[in-house]
Amino acid sequence: MGNTDIFEAMANKYDIPERIKIARISADAIREYIVNGKDKSAIDFGCGTGLVGMELLNDFNSVIFLDTSQNMLEQINKKIADSNIQNASTICFDFETEAGTHIHADYIFMVQVLLHINDIEPILSRLYEVLNPKGHLLIVDFNKNEKVISDKVHNGFVQEELVQLMTKIGFKDIKSETFYTGNKIFMNQDASLFILDSKR
Repeated sequence: MGNTDIFEAMANKYDIPERIKIARISADAIREYIVNGKDKSAIDFGCGTGLVGMELLNDFNSVIFLDTSQNMLEQINKKIADSNIQNASTICFDFETEAGTHIHADYIFMVQVLLHINDIEPILSRLYEVLNPKGHLLIVDFNKNEKVISDKVHNGFVQEELVQLMTKIGFKDIKSETFYTGNKIFMNQDASLFILDSKR
């Protein structure tokens, strides 16, 4: 996945207060869309150090933390061991280069991950295949922000365009909303976050 090298290098100093705060706000937004999660499996896709997924462990039967950065996953493995967490596991995997037909879940959530993926359609198509029937993909990311200029990440997304793309892939019952606006939260710019819920 995009920018893996950068994340490998910053893994052991990733959990700063600002990231923890946004992770909690994002987890709260995701929680609103979970139905009967205690019976369901989930994947925290592009999980980083697991800041979001750790907040949601009690909302699901099981959570797989999936990332392309082994160093990030090592941080999660430490958290799992230190807290004796029983319903979590980690997988180092890249959907851009490997076929993930052996992995399935009822819920997949991805927080500020899509903006790091250059070509988003193939990844969203693969995630559609990973979902169990009637499973949900929940995306949290930034609304399009013209003040953000970068050759490493997208400068956010237009919700309506994302809905159109996901409809083309086969997702249905898609709904999205902006749920948070913050100061200097996206490449040092004021920005807003949306959540999109879609169903296989």
